[in-house]
Amino acid sequence: MKKWLVFAAAAVLSVGAFGAEGWLTDYSKAKEMAKDKDRHILIDFSGSDWCGWCIKLDKEVFQKDAFKAYADENLVLMLADFPRDKSKQSADLIKQNEKLAREFGVRGFPTVFVLSPEGEVVGKTGYQAGGPEAYVEHIKAIIGDAKKKPAAE
Repeated sequence: MKKWLVFAAAAVLSVGAFGAEGWLTDYSKAKEMAKDKDRHILIDFSGSDWCGWCIKLDKEVFQKDAFKAYADENLVLMLADFPRDKSKQSADLIKQNEKLAREFGVRGFPTVFVLSPEGEVVGKTGYQAGGPEAYVEHIKAIIGDAKKKPAAE
């Protein structure tokens, strides 16, 4: 029983990092900001208070300075969260996130999409081992590969 309580407390404490500075929850605002700043959007579909891999991705990557520094200069970050405890989410936010999950075909968590500044999907990923530096390189590769593709005619 004590192990369960420790795990539950750790999960609740880790939730605080989601919705932290720099992470938007409004998809329209994320798209607008990306277009204005000419930046790619990183959307993290997460179950922040129950999904072990989501919590791991947040702790090992998204909370680290190496990722934050890259994101601050290059990305618009958006969290589409599906917590078990929805008491901190508005009905509109829940509805938006459910709609986005359907539109993007999300089947599990975490699922991370990288979108162009125009809002087109350029890549899909999830948890990657190796820490924030490796994750940044992974995101750079997704963006770089998208830039190499010829435009549709």
